[in-house]
Amino acid sequence: MIVSLLYAGLAVLVTALVIYGAYFGLITALILRAVFFSMVASAGLLALGLLAQRNWVRFMCYALAIVALVPGFHIEQSYVDIVMRGAMATSPDLPIFIGLMAVVFMLVRMSLGWPLPILMAVALLYAWFGYMIPGQYGHGGYDLRRLTSTLMLSTEGVFGVPMGVAVEYIFLFSLLGGLLMKIGTGEVFVDIARGLTGRMVGGPGLSAALSSTMLGTINGSAVANVVTTGTFTIPLMKRSGYSANTAGAIEAAASSAGQILPPVMGAAAFLMAEIIGVPYGTIALAALIPGLLYVLALMVSVRLEAGRLGLEPDMDAGLALLWRTLATRGYLLLPLIGLIGFLVSGDSPTRAAVKCLILGLLISPWRKDTRIGPLGLVLVCRDTLLATMPIVAAVAAAGAVIGVLNLTGLGLMLSGLIVELGGSSMIAILLLTAAVSFVLGMGLPTSAAYLLLAVLVAPALTRLGLEPIVSHMFIFYYGLVSAITPPVALAAYAAASISGGDPNATAFEAVRLGFVKLFIPFLFVTMPGLVMVGSGLDVTLSAILAVIGVSGLTVAFAGWFVRPLSGLERLVLIVASLMVVWPSAVTSIDPITLVARLIGLAGLVAMTLRFWSTPPLTGLSATQKD
Repeated sequence: MIVSLLYAGLAVLVTALVIYGAYFGLITALILRAVFFSMVASAGLLALGLLAQRNWVRFMCYALAIVALVPGFHIEQSYVDIVMRGAMATSPDLPIFIGLMAVVFMLVRMSLGWPLPILMAVALLYAWFGYMIPGQYGHGGYDLRRLTSTLMLSTEGVFGVPMGVAVEYIFLFSLLGGLLMKIGTGEVFVDIARGLTGRMVGGPGLSAALSSTMLGTINGSAVANVVTTGTFTIPLMKRSGYSANTAGAIEAAASSAGQILPPVMGAAAFLMAEIIGVPYGTIALAALIPGLLYVLALMVSVRLEAGRLGLEPDMDAGLALLWRTLATRGYLLLPLIGLIGFLVSGDSPTRAAVKCLILGLLISPWRKDTRIGPLGLVLVCRDTLLATMPIVAAVAAAGAVIGVLNLTGLGLMLSGLIVELGGSSMIAILLLTAAVSFVLGMGLPTSAAYLLLAVLVAPALTRLGLEPIVSHMFIFYYGLVSAITPPVALAAYAAASISGGDPNATAFEAVRLGFVKLFIPFLFVTMPGLVMVGSGLDVTLSAILAVIGVSGLTVAFAGWFVRPLSGLERLVLIVASLMVVWPSAVTSIDPITLVARLIGLAGLVAMTLRFWSTPPLTGLSATQKD
């Protein structure tokens, strides 16, 4: 009981600190980040201690929870002295730094597993023993004082820009999402989606895809979306005739859309803006077309699958449900509408989020079932801290790794190695970059995955002359695809646990539905207009050609359009779609490019006419699908 009260108290204090810092901005960056991490880490270790099965683990968590409070308190009290001595470490700083590293290691290990702690340990060992490595990858070595100065007493390590994004954006927008879920906005999303798509063939699948996508734009967490909306949508899809594997795959693929759709994008939009040095609105606008392409492909896939299986609409849904939802609970969307309005009017994302929090609290008392009392607010703070704790831990570990990479110069050398291995072939470098991004991003939260890749991998693409936003969007997409791809596939496995399907089969089905995440990053390079780089003509033509190409590939992968498709027909669709998005500038007048695109377009038109001229089939009945 005492531990639970301490945890709740720390959650309230963290919330107050974040809101005050976000709205007024009067706290020095190093102090704000250090105090924030200390309180989140302490609360997180208390929570992990409560869940621990072994007494020695519980004791270690509680002991480190006390240690975690020291760095923040120390930096807050000694800030002026730290600045006066140029952030050079003194003897009292050294044990505090060792304690900080122990806290980060334990917190990441218990909340995210072994990969990131191992990477952090390797980075620290490399910084210490680099003098023993011969050749260009060695260095003179850095002692404990230098590591303390860089990783703890400056904004280049644990308390660097990533931790700043965590305190200013990730926690704040997670808090907003938690509040909106508490007052029932998530249920409104589900009912709006059912109202819009429920009466269509395969309506439950379309409703699941649309509602999970809308919910994902709030929190940007694929797994959180699955366990939130999946408990309702997956059983509904199964009752309508979707198999367990397909129902789980639809939910996993749809829940992954929130990571790539504005406004939050798992908080990566804010990180990307800070790293590239462009306004947040530029990042959100650049992510819009690719995100909508993903949703389009997913919705088309779900509809085609329903046609193949001959599924019936959801007769309990329809426009009547939509109007009833908007009339009775539509006001719960006001905070999200307000968020867009505040951003357009010129407010910073942090101030806009705080205002939306206030707006959410003002509208919650309008109905008894949405009212939140003091205890409810405490629970929202507690749940937000619990949800963001793994992200904060990952950001701290990533900050330590990035600090070492910058200190030793290894980050630039790794990018150079990718370019060296790829030689003069752009496609080879892109494939290597995609593979490295996929491996490094496995199992990591959105923000942490992007952060590591932005430092380690993105420079390899920018060195080739690509626009920074193109390079960062490329590695961003491939760093997140592991949410639905084996061997990690956290979102797909979470969906399988609800649907009762086979986890790996669900994951492979989710990859088929969400193939855009694997395909479209390559179009960022050849069609930079997709991320708003270039003229208005570039953007328009890129969007049109990408929609045509993605739609053709979606039909080919589904294997059904009005009727089942033969293997040859699917092959023709794939080839024609790829020719439409021929790897060259959309405004190019090169004869080969023009001929390829014209042939591709002609092929798709011919195939469409062929399908429609064939008598339609109703597909398999719901009882025959398995």
